[in-house]
Amino acid sequence: MLVIDAHLDLSLNALQWNRDLRQSAYTIRANETGVPGKGRAANTVALPEMRQGRVALCFATLLARSTGHKVAHMDYESQAQAFGMAQGQLAYYRGLELDGQARIIADAASLRAHHSQWADWEAAGADQAACPPLGFVVSMEGADPIREPEQLETWWEAGLRILGPTHYGPGRYAGGTGTELGLSELGAPLLDEMMRLGMALDMTHLSDQAFWEAADRYTGPLLASHNNCRALVPHQRQFSDEQLAFIIERDGVVGAAFDVWMLQPGYLRGESNRAVFIDTVIDHIDHICQLAGNSQHAAIGSDLDGGFGREQSPCDLDTIADFQQLPGKLAARGYTADDIANILHGNWLRLLYAAWED
Repeated sequence: MLVIDAHLDLSLNALQWNRDLRQSAYTIRANETGVPGKGRAANTVALPEMRQGRVALCFATLLARSTGHKVAHMDYESQAQAFGMAQGQLAYYRGLELDGQARIIADAASLRAHHSQWADWEAAGADQAACPPLGFVVSMEGADPIREPEQLETWWEAGLRILGPTHYGPGRYAGGTGTELGLSELGAPLLDEMMRLGMALDMTHLSDQAFWEAADRYTGPLLASHNNCRALVPHQRQFSDEQLAFIIERDGVVGAAFDVWMLQPGYLRGESNRAVFIDTVIDHIDHICQLAGNSQHAAIGSDLDGGFGREQSPCDLDTIADFQQLPGKLAARGYTADDIANILHGNWLRLLYAAWED
């Protein structure tokens, strides 16, 4: 079954970690043997494995913070550096387009054509040699690269369609994970500009204070691209049932993340992942479905290779190709074929069409 993954940090891996994602995950692991650092030689995502996993479309991120808390390859000394890095990440996706490896999807017509081509390919037998290009919806994780709200239109024209105002720490536009900060002075004008353009709001990483301030102001399409359930893993990074219910009420969608830190209560980075399985991810999907009373608001937003690798992913996942385990595992929980299609791709398609069609 076709899959849409709402959160993959492809450009960060390609540029900051110097991975040629056109090669297989196994070739990348071999090339990183002996390279120090978390997640090295343990990656799960590359373009060939995305095709094998039927990941027809993903939300491909731009990520470059400028919070004043410098982190190598992610958080930069100045806003100008963050701007430049995010521009380079966007150019990388355009480079994959030129290579025929991917296509950037930015409107309803191109989405419909892309989905139809993939559905036809799968119906014809899914010959890997004839696989269509992967689809990328460009998403920005943390708005620090946007110099001011008025510049957002330029990013829209360049292909950006989904924006999360913040990441970890005190973002320029809103408080993020690990803070109790609300929207900044720039935050409200940014949300207003997003509504004017029709850009979808990704609530992921907003602090509780910023979440509810954004909820009060923003009336456009919204989602949580990669977020799990605080009821199952009690940490501020997850959303409470009240927050999840708000997203459901607004006809939003929540993508379940595959990061063990978001799946095992009390997990400390560096510990074993042996107690966490793909079924643990399905626990969070099921919790959202039970809150909603249907399967129309839960989906996939894996965050695989989001600064980690196999060591911090479910222990029974080798690469993103293992997404094809999901239909059987969901069916074993009693989900129907229509439910499974909703969760694996249909809900994200519905949200994108609703955001882009007049």
